[in-house]
Order: sequence, then structure tokens, then C-alpha cells
Amino acid sequence: MPAPKAMINQRAAGFPLRDRLLAALAVPSGESSDFELMPGVSPPEMDWRAAGVLMAFSATSGDLVLTKRSSSLRHHPGQIALPGGKVDPGDADETAAALREAHEEVGLAPEQVEVLGALPPHRTVTGFAMTPVLGLIHGPFTPVPEAGEVAEVFTVPFTHIADPARYRIERRLWRGDWRAYQTVPFGPYYIWGATARVLQSLARRLNA
Repeated sequence: MPAPKAMINQRAAGFPLRDRLLAALAVPSGESSDFELMPGVSPPEMDWRAAGVLMAFSATSGDLVLTKRSSSLRHHPGQIALPGGKVDPGDADETAAALREAHEEVGLAPEQVEVLGALPPHRTVTGFAMTPVLGLIHGPFTPVPEAGEVAEVFTVPFTHIADPARYRIERRLWRGDWRAYQTVPFGPYYIWGATARVLQSLARRLNA
């Protein structure tokens, strides 16, 4: 009798997933930023806006939840993103913001998420200090995209996220100059920018 798909995915990823993610969190590393690929440019001195995003992996399959932003949004329309957003006054911290936003954007109940820890903040060209929060999703989860904000919710296999060979640097013309950025394409989904960079940070730690 063939093994269930979830078990096959776990074997391919070298599970147990929880142990691998905890080990990755224990690997020392500094912050990352969108400025890394801009020669001679460092993150400016400024009041960075705190934000939290959720790297939520299924505890059974290892698949990571990602969203495709609505094409009608003013900022970053149609881009691939981790659920999350800026820290609001009612949020205790970046983890609380990530859990709240994930509930709003994809219908993931906070009580389903086992928070394992967080990676160092990633500083974006838009002025955010974005903290990636790692967590495991326990129990059945059927995504519910937030109307007007999220066009699609999809998942990416852990083996894809964890493979450093999947990541590459590309360039495009931005504001009159060439800008380099990280990418990790998956099927029809073009994952790039800050999202790809924080996923690469995790991949490096997983393979350290």
C-alpha cells in the first residue's frame, strides 16, 4: 500500500520538521536587508516601522503558506508574500502582529499555530523592520483569503524552501537604476524581494 503523500514529503525533507526548524533558529546570524545587493549602500538611520510576518509550515506535510496579494492593492499589488503586516498599537510585539494578520489574511486561527521563534529582522527599502516568525500549523486548516486583500493562498513544499540551489539573484530597472534582488520561483509563482530573502535566510540556517 503506497505511503500517504504527507509521509512521503516528510521523508524527502529529512524530518522531524520541528527539530530542523528549532536547529535553524539556533544558528547565529545577523539581520538582512534589501540594501545588501546595492553596492556601497547601507540601511539608513531612521525610525523603522516594526512588522511581523508568519512562516507557517504544516506540521504534517511541511508545506509553507504563502499569499498572492490582490492586484487592486495600492502597495505591492499581485506580489507573493508571507501573511503578516505592521505592528499595530494593540499588538504586544511582532509575533502578535504576525498571528493577527495571518488570521485576517488567510483565516489561520492563532491557537492552531505553535510558535517556535523568530529570525532577525529584515529591513526593507520601504522602511519596515520585518521580523519573520516561524511556526507549525497543527490540525486541519482550510485557507480563507481576505476579500480585497488576498487574491490567492497557496503552499510551497518544505524541500523547495530549504534548498539553497533554488535561490538566485535577478535584476530589474527600478526608479531609473538597476536593482538586484533575491528570487525563489515556484511553478507559476514568482517569489522575490524581501519574501525570497527571508526564506533564503532560513534555507541557509537549515543547511548550516
